[in-house]
Amino acid sequence: MQICRTISELRKVIAMWRAQGQTLGLVTTMGALHAGHMSLVANATRDNDRVVATIFVNPTQFGEKADLDAYPRTEDEDCAQLQAAGVDAVFIPSVDEMYPDGEETIVETTRLANMLHGKVRPGHFRGVTTIVAKLFNIVGADAAYFGEKDYQQLNVIRKMVRDLHMPTNIHGVTTMRERDGLAMSSRNVRLTPEDRIAGLVLSRSLAQAEKLAATGATVEDLQTAITDMINAEPRATLRACDIVVADTFELASGPITETIGIMLSAEFGDVLLLDQREITP
Repeated sequence: MQICRTISELRKVIAMWRAQGQTLGLVTTMGALHAGHMSLVANATRDNDRVVATIFVNPTQFGEKADLDAYPRTEDEDCAQLQAAGVDAVFIPSVDEMYPDGEETIVETTRLANMLHGKVRPGHFRGVTTIVAKLFNIVGADAAYFGEKDYQQLNVIRKMVRDLHMPTNIHGVTTMRERDGLAMSSRNVRLTPEDRIAGLVLSRSLAQAEKLAATGATVEDLQTAITDMINAEPRATLRACDIVVADTFELASGPITETIGIMLSAEFGDVLLLDQREITP
């Protein structure tokens, strides 16, 4: 596995593969890799001749500097996992490499990035789309792989690719969970033991909502059940419970007649956890 720290290094490697007619998959990460990331890598290596993974803690998608500073950084362990999984090259640029002095261009989905969870984390999705657009331009991958846990983020990226006619196919990969149901996240290591247990209320509330939906409950019934369950957990602070029509991302209401997406975010101490579920009637 080749480790590239500059754009020019990575492009030389990719040019060699392209000259041989090989297909290329991309997995973008901020490091602190877990089994969820590795499921993305597994899909990428299955579908493509070559795979590039990126490790870059992107400062523009963090609202608080303290959150950026606290983000775990485990480069050596990450590279060992990626190499064992068959990744061909890993791109680990500096902040200066990705954001050179004097740059002023951003990429933003103006509606989708500023609704729902975008209101909870102002500017977050703008930072995501800007860095992902940069990485897509640098790598030129045939396909890129993202987890479904970040439900709105996945749809923001899909919207960006459609709107800007980017020639990269976006693949959503099922959320990986711990044995007890907690959605895997690099932030989980920052949870106290008590908050780690409390965090299970997110997956439990989604499971309860799915059971209710099967009985003919309305969107409003699901919203009430979820918020009541999370609010009953003293260590949880609910930030958002958004239920949308999967195809349009408009807020859903009334009887469930088409696929809906439920997006949750809650704070446990100073750690924001996300979870999601699609429900089809």
